[in-house]
Amino acid sequence: MSVIRRHTSGFKAWFGLILLTLMMGGVSAFAQELSIAWVHSNASAQSEQRSIDGFRTYLNEQGWAWNISVLDSRGSGELTASNIQDAVERGVDAIIVSMADLRASRAALTAANNAGIPVFSVDSGWVEGVVVDITTNNWEMSSKVSIFLIDQLGGEGNIIFLRMAEHHGTRKRGDVMATMLREFPGINVLAEHNIDYTAFFEDTTRVMEDYVARFGDQIDAVWAPWDEPAQAAANVLIANGYDNSTVFVTAIDGHPQAIDYIRQEGNPFSATVAQPFELMGITIADYIAAILVEGQSVESVIHSNTVYLNAPLITRANLPSPDIYPWQVD
Repeated sequence: MSVIRRHTSGFKAWFGLILLTLMMGGVSAFAQELSIAWVHSNASAQSEQRSIDGFRTYLNEQGWAWNISVLDSRGSGELTASNIQDAVERGVDAIIVSMADLRASRAALTAANNAGIPVFSVDSGWVEGVVVDITTNNWEMSSKVSIFLIDQLGGEGNIIFLRMAEHHGTRKRGDVMATMLREFPGINVLAEHNIDYTAFFEDTTRVMEDYVARFGDQIDAVWAPWDEPAQAAANVLIANGYDNSTVFVTAIDGHPQAIDYIRQEGNPFSATVAQPFELMGITIADYIAAILVEGQSVESVIHSNTVYLNAPLITRANLPSPDIYPWQVD
């Protein structure tokens, strides 16, 4: 099934109208070749891979012959700024920055603006100099999965609270969970840990092995800020003889591997929130086509500095069928 057909049912009504308007312009209107620089914060991250895959696949399906150069910032804010500056100096038509901390990139963004090169961002948090940030609502996503965990515990139990403060999204998710926990004094945080993003899977595995050794059967649930640490936690629990009859793990992202974990009988990984990463890339492609090819004004196409896409909670009760993306679950 094509990306176009798969993503259509997940659109909001307003976005469907924009897409229809764009496509009415005719195929010839999109034949113009554009030079696009995609600046990754960390190209190895699944979220970034899925976003650019959605972007590329959609371009191919539309027959838009755009030249895409990819720059990997390897998790460095300084390198992100350098890569944006490099794209400006090469004179690209547009720059896309994904999952980055743009606080160190203000001078580079100013250079892009002065050169007349629009900068679009994916899940990076809007800052001045960026046309729009396409993202999901981290506070909302955390509230969905956090209340699931709290409800599953019946408001009482012991949890491991894994956080990561260095990214705006995961920081917001952890802050929401911390706020909600204040309303449930029956839930006790056995241990809280800020994950080392440079080696997040290994770091989570290490601390979970320590927590299982220290707390054992006392652990009722593990809250993780995104999927991969949750998978690492689930692996440690399984290796020590635990299953979802005694403990469960929650996360956010909805990557394919996480969905597979939830499908597995007895796996402690029990819930995630499915982010529409492919749709983020598709949305950026449509915006670029409308503004740079169609010549529409930014104001007529984009009505807010930040555009939030929907992200549903996924549990064993609503697992997606294989022919749709997890984020298309109703």
